Amino acid sequence: MIVMDDILTTLSVFWFSALVFYVLVHRGLWIFTDVTRTMSMFTLEKALGPGIDLVEGRKGAAPRAWIMQSVLWLFVGAIFTFEGLWLNHEPDALHALSSWGYNPTAETLSATGEIVTLWGGIAMALIGSGMYVLPKLLGTDLASEKNATLVSFLWTFSIVVYMIGSQNSEILGLDIMMIGTGINVIALLAVIMNQLLTLSNRSGSIPMPAWLIIFGLVSDPISLVAAALTGSLTTGAGQWLVYHMIGGGFFFLSTAGVVLYATTVVSGNALWSRTLNGAILIGGLFTINTFGDIDGSIAAAHLGLAAEEMVFSGGADVTASFLLAMSAIPVVAFAANSLITLRGGDALLENYNGWSEINLGSLAIIPIFLASLFLQTDAVTGTNAIGGMSSTIETMALWAVMVPLSFGSAMALYPSITGRRLASMARARQAFWLMSVGVLLGLMVTLMSDVIGMALMDAGVEDPSSLAHDLEVAGSVFFYFTVVAMILHCLNMVSGLFRGNIVEEESKTSSSIVVDTYDLASATTVRRILGSGAGMDTMVVPVGESDESGSATDL
Repeated sequence: MIVMDDILTTLSVFWFSALVFYVLVHRGLWIFTDVTRTMSMFTLEKALGPGIDLVEGRKGAAPRAWIMQSVLWLFVGAIFTFEGLWLNHEPDALHALSSWGYNPTAETLSATGEIVTLWGGIAMALIGSGMYVLPKLLGTDLASEKNATLVSFLWTFSIVVYMIGSQNSEILGLDIMMIGTGINVIALLAVIMNQLLTLSNRSGSIPMPAWLIIFGLVSDPISLVAAALTGSLTTGAGQWLVYHMIGGGFFFLSTAGVVLYATTVVSGNALWSRTLNGAILIGGLFTINTFGDIDGSIAAAHLGLAAEEMVFSGGADVTASFLLAMSAIPVVAFAANSLITLRGGDALLENYNGWSEINLGSLAIIPIFLASLFLQTDAVTGTNAIGGMSSTIETMALWAVMVPLSFGSAMALYPSITGRRLASMARARQAFWLMSVGVLLGLMVTLMSDVIGMALMDAGVEDPSSLAHDLEVAGSVFFYFTVVAMILHCLNMVSGLFRGNIVEEESKTSSSIVVDTYDLASATTVRRILGSGAGMDTMVVPVGESDESGSATDL
């Protein structure tokens, strides 16, 4: 059992560690001296021996590898999620596989779909996009393209292990999920080291989206260390807390940093508010994220621990509920900043890859946040009145918010990373509408079935409802559109690498970097100047024009 003091202690250790990290980075990351930087680069490349030569080190190779693997994992995650939804109303649909010794259930397939989608699809899209965005914001190159590319395959291997472990947690006496976590942690530490080396080579100040990406990466290991130091990993409430600390740090902050940069690229507008960026960063670190499971069983499985009963005492439920409610601040700030930037008056939309996906995720995040808040508060207080709809709302948070935001950002950056555009914009639009119908309509129908089931259970009715069953069938059929959509996205992105139109020249779209000077050659509007990346401190320099004819130049 964990009490309020233990919760605050865990969070305090996390907050203090984040503050120390900020001070170190803000003062120039002095720990990366010339000697340390050289040793770190040796660890990333030369220490790996001949293996490092298996991948190419061209600029953009690493982000491309991560993003292309992410879309493949999203396809696999969609398949497992669909199968889990189908087995909810037809448990014997895959009974034929029992002849091979494989007996899948709706719970195991849904868990596999969640893990693959979250850590394979979403996480790889965020890390890959971050490997392009962070160097761009800092005015430098990624420290080691080769290592980042090689680590992407190590990360993929960890997802394969996760898939096996979610179906059979123990093989030959080995905890498979724990092995997958160990591999995943090694890959994540390599990514963090690579990005910190990139940060140490920056040529100017650190823009706020870069802070979001960096804190998103380091918050994962900091959360685990803080929970381990305070001993909260062995309690149900502590496992729940760690799960949501990682969700609010690694996933939410990384998503915010990547999406805010992508919105400026897609729209051609500067970020609407830099103050809201600060609210996103502070709120993401100092509140408890609401998205995700209502218990800590997944966190326990990843760490090889027994899932304990989630019990709050000593006012801990009040503290947790308060921090859950306060997470509305960063969520609303993110939605407002991304939507207004995306829909600004001077939005260019010349290259609108991913525009629809980012727009969908930014619109859906508020209602799904509210549903998740009610769900988490219900679980924390021990009421458990609406726990029957938890699985569907968790799936909605993944596929209606996180997948559109992360994958949409990857699509928006696809031309800049690969040097080619998508193979077919028409196919991309078809995939978007299929995914929208599959996720929104399919999961809403499934949610209606869950509500009917809970109402009958509360009324003491034992006979199953035919209407609830029919709605479950309809919901799973609609969600199959999402599987088709991911097939189209996979084909579109893979084909784009070979048949997509070559990006001839870099479009002069704005970014989150504030330019120092702006050359004014003719009359223009203030909005257009700000849209180029200028800020309040940018020096506007008039450039003179002359109608005099030219003459020969003396050599």
